[in-house]
Amino acid sequence: MLETSFLNLSDRRAEDAEVAVRPAWEVRESGAATAWYTVRLAFPDRARVEVLAVVGAGGVCIEDVKAEPPLSLIDLTVLADWIEGPLFEVCGGRQGEEGSRRSRPSWPGGTEGARLVAQEYRAAQEAGGDPVLAVMAATGHSRRRSLMLIAQARDAGLLTARHSRG
Repeated sequence: MLETSFLNLSDRRAEDAEVAVRPAWEVRESGAATAWYTVRLAFPDRARVEVLAVVGAGGVCIEDVKAEPPLSLIDLTVLADWIEGPLFEVCGGRQGEEGSRRSRPSWPGGTEGARLVAQEYRAAQEAGGDPVLAVMAATGHSRRRSLMLIAQARDAGLLTARHSRG
């Protein structure tokens, strides 16, 4: 039977590790930035962990992990706790900062929402763009939900009928 020894982060103390966070690269697009960071944990017994973390508007994701000796699956969950503080220090964020848990922008309901949907729809039509995609981008909703909002705006008399029935 093959026997493997694991790093066991859960059995170690954070004070024993040297932690280094370095920017790897950054991509800017449409006013938003996504940055990649290399995080290295080094222990006195020569064990080490290297992480490639991606920081963007949506949060932090771990893209790659290399460890010697290997990490157990349990230690992958502990790894996030080990790198969170140092990564936030370098990125300029505050540890434990509570942001909005909402993944899409707030959109009013009722007649105000229907009026705004109609405005987005007409603006996209006048610009020669896809009005459904414009409503999707403005509301953050799926295509199906956006089509329902457009139908509600039509029912409220804010948009003309799609087809003339005659």
